[in-house]
Amino acid sequence: MKVNWKKILHSLSRVLPWVIFPCVSFYLMETFHHNPFENMNGYVQTLNIIIFVAIALLLWMVTGSRKWALRMESVIALIIGLADYYVIEFRGVPILPWDIYSIKTAASVSADYSYALDSAAVWSVLAFVGLIVLESIGKDHKIDRKLWRVRLAGGVCAFLVLFGEYQLLKSPEFILNMRIYDKLFTPYSMIKRDGIALAFMLELQYMEVEKPDNYNESMVAEVYEALSEDVVVAKERKPNIIVVMNEAFSDPAVLGDFVTNEDYMPVLHGLQQGQENTITGIMNVSVMGGNTANTEFEFLTGSTMAFLPDGSVPYQQYIDAPVNSMASYLKEMGYKTIAMHPYNATGWERNIAYPFMGFDTFYSLRNFYGVTKVREYVDDDSCVDRIIKEYEKAKEPCFIFNVTMQNHSPYTAEYDNFTPDITVEGSDSFQLSTYLSLVKLSDAALGRLLEYFSQVEEDTVVVFFGDHQPTDSVVRDVWKLNGVDPYNLTEEQECLRYQVPFVVWANYDIEEQSNVMTSANFLGAQVFEWCHIPNSGYQNYLLDLNEEFSAITGRTVMDKNGKFIEFKEVEDALLEYNMLQYYRIFG
Repeated sequence: MKVNWKKILHSLSRVLPWVIFPCVSFYLMETFHHNPFENMNGYVQTLNIIIFVAIALLLWMVTGSRKWALRMESVIALIIGLADYYVIEFRGVPILPWDIYSIKTAASVSADYSYALDSAAVWSVLAFVGLIVLESIGKDHKIDRKLWRVRLAGGVCAFLVLFGEYQLLKSPEFILNMRIYDKLFTPYSMIKRDGIALAFMLELQYMEVEKPDNYNESMVAEVYEALSEDVVVAKERKPNIIVVMNEAFSDPAVLGDFVTNEDYMPVLHGLQQGQENTITGIMNVSVMGGNTANTEFEFLTGSTMAFLPDGSVPYQQYIDAPVNSMASYLKEMGYKTIAMHPYNATGWERNIAYPFMGFDTFYSLRNFYGVTKVREYVDDDSCVDRIIKEYEKAKEPCFIFNVTMQNHSPYTAEYDNFTPDITVEGSDSFQLSTYLSLVKLSDAALGRLLEYFSQVEEDTVVVFFGDHQPTDSVVRDVWKLNGVDPYNLTEEQECLRYQVPFVVWANYDIEEQSNVMTSANFLGAQVFEWCHIPNSGYQNYLLDLNEEFSAITGRTVMDKNGKFIEFKEVEDALLEYNMLQYYRIFG
C-alpha cells in the first residue's frame, strides 16, 4: 500500500498550527516571569496547553478565521504577560480574578510608575511579535458563515473543555495527582509553578464567598446577639482615639540585618525600648505591596481575610450595606467619627464603604488645603496638622482614622522636593534608600503627633501601624545582604513579608508592653482592652480567641508561642469565628 505523504502533510499543516502556536503563546507568556521548563512539571504544562488550544479553537469558531484566532490569542497572551509583569513589579503579586474590582484604584496611581522592561521581558515581547508574524503567513483556514451550526458546535465543545478543566480543579484528588500548587497565600509561587492561565482558573472558584460548614443563620444570630449583650460597662473611660494607618510603613529589619548611615526610625525604635504608657510590637497583615484597604478592613471590623477569597477587597465587593465596625460602635457611644485620606475619595471605594461602616465624615484629597507634598503625595506632616485641627474643633470625644499617602510606591523616580538621605552599607539600591528615607519622615511625623497630644489635658490614645510592606524589588538587597535567595524564600520567610510594627500610646496611665505579636483583626479589640475603653461583646469574643492565637491573617495563623501553623490544622477551631464573621458581613 502506497503512503500518500502529500495528503498526510496537508492534513498535518491544518492540524499542527492548533497545537504549535498555542503552545508557543503559552511558553512565551510565562517567560515574562520565569523559565517554565524549570518550575513547572509536565502535567501542569499540559493542562495549560489544553487551555490555550481550547481558547484558540473557541476564537476560531467565533471569527471563522484560523489566522485571526491564533493572532488574537497571541496578542491576548502578550497583553496578559506584560500586565502580570508590571503588576508583580509594582505590588509583588500577580493579577488575581478579584483585581477587576480594583481597576479604578490602580488607574488612579498608574501614571506614577516606571514602565521600563528588563532585557528578558524585551526578548519576550520581540518573540511574541515574531510569533504573530508567523501566524499571519500562509493560507488561511476559514469556516464559511453558512456553517453556523458547525461553528456553534465547535464553540460549545471548546467551552466544555475549559469548563471541564475548571471543574477538575475543584477536586483535591486531581490537584494532588497533577502536582498542582494550590497555596493561595503565595500567589507569585502559584503562577511560577502552575502557570498564569491555570493559576487564574484555579483561583476563579474562590470568587464567591461560600458559607462556612454547617452554617445555620438563626443559630449564629442567637450567638451573636448574646455577644452583643455581653458588653463591659464598668469601664467609663472615653478618650479621644487617633489611629494612623501609615502607607507602606514597615521595618525591613524584620527580614534580616543591615546597617544604615543613621537610624531611619528613631522615634519608633525609642518607643520599642519600653517607653511609659506605650505598647509596641509586630502586627501581621494579609497583604503585601498593595491592597491597603484590606488591612484597614481587618482593623476596623475585627474580621480576617482568612475566611475571604485571596486577593478580594471587601470594601469593593462586600460592603454595600451598614456593617458593624469600630467606627459604628464608637458612634453609638457618643464619639464623633472621622475618616481621612489625602488622596482620591473613590480609591478602594472608601467614599461608599466609610459611611456604611459608621463614619460621620470622610475628608479626602479635595478637603486637604494648604498641604505640603513629598514627591507627588501629601506628606505625613500635613496629615498630623489635619488631625490636630479636627481634634481641636471637636466638642465630643473623637475617633479619627487617618490613612496616609506619603510613602506610596513607586520608589524609582527622582524629585526636586525629595532627596533620599538614608543609605545602606553594601547596597546601591535607589529604591531601598528612597523607601527608608520616606519611612524616616513618617517616623518624625509620629514623634510630632505624640508630642502634641502629650501636652493636651483630655485623655487621648494614639495608634500607629503600617498597612503592608513594600514590594520585593525594594527589599531585595536586605535578603541578599543576609545570604537569602529572594526568589526561593521558605514559607516562614514569606510570612515575615506580612509583618509591620505597631504602636499604642496614651497620655494617661496604661501598662507598658513590648514585643507584642498580633494581627490587624485583633489589634482594635486589644487597644480598647489596653486603654480601658468599654469593649463590645464581639471585641470580647476576639480577645478570648486571641488567648489561643496570637495572629490570624489571610496568610498566617500563629499560636501563642509565635509558631506559624497551617490553616487547615486549625480550621475546625476557627469555625465559630468564621460563622460569626460571615453573619456580620453577609447575614
